[in-house]
Amino acid sequence: MKPMGPIPADFRARGGALLIGGQKASALAERAGETPLFVYDIAMVEARIARFRTAFPSIDLHYALKANPFAALVHRIVPLVDGIDVASGGEARAATEAGMAGFCVSFAGPGKRDAELEFAIHQGITINLESENEAARALAVGARIGVRPRLAVRVNPEFELRGSGMRMGGGAKPFGVDAARVPALARRIVAEGAEFRGFHIFAGSQSLDADAIVEAQTATVALAARLAEEAGAAPPRLNLGGGFGIPYFAGDSPLDIERIGAALEARYRDRPAALADTRFCLELGRWLVGEAGVYLTRVVDRKESGGQIFLIVDGGLHHQLAASGNFGAVVRRNYPIAVADRFGAESEEVANVCGCLCTPLDRLGDQVAVPRAQVGDLIAIFLAGAYGASASPSAFLGHGPAQEVLV
Repeated sequence: MKPMGPIPADFRARGGALLIGGQKASALAERAGETPLFVYDIAMVEARIARFRTAFPSIDLHYALKANPFAALVHRIVPLVDGIDVASGGEARAATEAGMAGFCVSFAGPGKRDAELEFAIHQGITINLESENEAARALAVGARIGVRPRLAVRVNPEFELRGSGMRMGGGAKPFGVDAARVPALARRIVAEGAEFRGFHIFAGSQSLDADAIVEAQTATVALAARLAEEAGAAPPRLNLGGGFGIPYFAGDSPLDIERIGAALEARYRDRPAALADTRFCLELGRWLVGEAGVYLTRVVDRKESGGQIFLIVDGGLHHQLAASGNFGAVVRRNYPIAVADRFGAESEEVANVCGCLCTPLDRLGDQVAVPRAQVGDLIAIFLAGAYGASASPSAFLGHGPAQEVLV
C-alpha cells in the first residue's frame, strides 16, 4: 500500500455519498449524462478569496488564469479580484470576454507573437516584457497602430523561491530580463513614450513553506526598490508573483498564509521610498481554485493481475495529467482518491486506479487503500481545480475532453 494526499477538509458526506457544492457526486454525474467530468465548487473559491482579503488587506489580488480558464468559473471570479494575469493571446481574450477591464489584465510569457502584442495594446493590457527584443516589438506595434502601450518588465532575479515545486527565477532562464539589465530597459520604455507599469518578479511556485515565501517576498521588494532607483522610474505596480502551494501528497501541510500576510503587510507599510507610490499585487491560481475541483470518473472494469486489483476507469491522464504523475513530478505519488458513494467508509482493499489509455503511464492511483469498488462506481480524484482539464492532452488517443461543471 502507498499513501495518498489529504482530502480537502471542505468536502462532506451525506448518507455516505460525497457532496460537492452541497450536491451528491452521483447526482452531478447523472445530470451531466456521462463521465468523466470535472466539478468545481464556487463556494470554496469564494472562501479562499475572502481569506486572502483578510490576510492581505493592502495587497491587490490577481487571478492567474493558467490555473483554470473554465469560462463559467472565470466569470464568477472576475468581480472578486483586482486583476487577471494571462500567458497567451487566447487567455487575454478569455479574460476580457469574462468582463475584466484591459487595464486590470497583465500578460506574461516568452514568445509573444506580434498579433498577441497588438491585441494586448489595443485592449490596454499591461505587457510584462520578457526581453529587450520583445520590448522593441511592442514599441513598434504601438507606433504602428497609434496606441501607447502599457509595459512592465518581468525581472529574472538572482534568487529563487527556496523549496518551490517549480523554480521560475535565479540563473539562466527563458523568463524575464536579468536584473542587471532591467534599469536600462525601464529607462528606454519611458524615453520612447510608453506607459511604464512597473515590475513583475516571480521566483517560484507550489511552495508550502511560509518562511521561504516571506524570504522571497522580502528579497523581491528590496530588488524592486533598487531597480527603481537605478532606473530613475517609479513603478506604479509591483507584481510579486504567487508561489502559494496546496497539499497534494501524504505528509504535506497547508500553507500558513496568515503568517505570510502579516509579514508582507508589515513590509508594505514600511516599504522603501522608491516604492512609496507602488501598489503591490500577488497573482494566485492554484491556491485559489486547486482544492475546489474534483475529477469524477467511473469504474468500467475490475480485474486482478499478479495478485493485484486494478480498477479501470473511463478517465485518465488525458484529462488529469498531473494526478498521473506525468506533469513535472520526479517521483509519482498519489493524489487523494475516494469512492464517491462510499465517502468516508473504511478501506477494504488495496487497488490500482488506471485510466482507459493504452499506456502504462495512465495510472491515477497506485496501490491505494479504498473501500471495495465495483463496475459502475464513481471514483473521485481531488485537487483537480488547477492544472487539470486545460493542462492535459485531451486529444490523445481520440477519447475527447471531459465535461466541466460549476456548482
